[in-house]
Amino acid sequence: MKKRKLGQNLEVSELGLGCMGLSFGLGPAVEKQQGIALIRGAVERGVTFFDTAEIYGAYTNEELVGEALEPFRDDVVIATKSGFKIDENGKSAGLDSRPEHIKEVAEASLKRLRTDRIDLLYQHRVDPNVPIEDVAGAVKDLIQAGKVKHFGLSEAGVEVIRRAHAVQPVTALQSEYSLWWREPEDVILPTLEKLGIGFVPFSPLGKGFLTGAIKQDTKFDPNDFRNTVPRFAEENRKANQAVVDLIAEFAKKKNATTAQVALAWVLAQKPWMVPIPGTTKLHRLDENLGAVNVELTAEDLRELNEASSSIQVAGARYSEGAQRMINR
Repeated sequence: MKKRKLGQNLEVSELGLGCMGLSFGLGPAVEKQQGIALIRGAVERGVTFFDTAEIYGAYTNEELVGEALEPFRDDVVIATKSGFKIDENGKSAGLDSRPEHIKEVAEASLKRLRTDRIDLLYQHRVDPNVPIEDVAGAVKDLIQAGKVKHFGLSEAGVEVIRRAHAVQPVTALQSEYSLWWREPEDVILPTLEKLGIGFVPFSPLGKGFLTGAIKQDTKFDPNDFRNTVPRFAEENRKANQAVVDLIAEFAKKKNATTAQVALAWVLAQKPWMVPIPGTTKLHRLDENLGAVNVELTAEDLRELNEASSSIQVAGARYSEGAQRMINR
């Protein structure tokens, strides 16, 4: 597994592992030992970059990641996130990026992660009630105290990125990006390139849709958040199959899977991009990691870009409520 650099000096494997789905969001959590085996299997295969958050579970995903990675702590990079109020039932109760709250969450995350430092601490969503300068200042304090190594933002807009970066250099922005969600190309990616900030695309497989495994009649678990995503409504899945079919055609030519081509496309965009696909299955992990061996030529990329741009993807990528927290 080759390495890539986020920001000025955070070196990670060119593919990371998004750990959310092991505990949260996609139906029932996996059994603890299954989750540990999956994460440790990723380490054995050369993955060094692992993504979690306190809200995943809540708390249980950080605990799982911490236990799984404890034997390998000095060989891996752990990213986590703060920025939500969490009620007594472990559910989100709105945003909270007050500096004192960020510092409380960091202390709690350190315990759950069984570590003395957080390699990359993201603000999970921009809080309109807290100036981003205050958020950056709180993380700067944590960095100076040795409890955090790097500062990140998630789903932030250009103005927020610039203002945060002026207070504490931002190492990475995490946002959704894939062949069926390319909005970051307009203004976000040029800004990151200019400022020397890395990019961590989440959902690089379109929340699973770009694998080709999700069909029009697929039924999701009642606790799967995709039930609330307009893009996954049955009629929209039918319309959006055109994107999957396009990728599948390229996959045949490359003797690869649809998922591998979708990931290879992201990897080919910029050397400072590190996608973090998630999975709960070891064979899918192997499939995803195989994307690093899929070579897309300049002509392949041109064809993929042109063809995918001509397809109108149906349905919003988030529910209306979730969308309000994005790109402030």
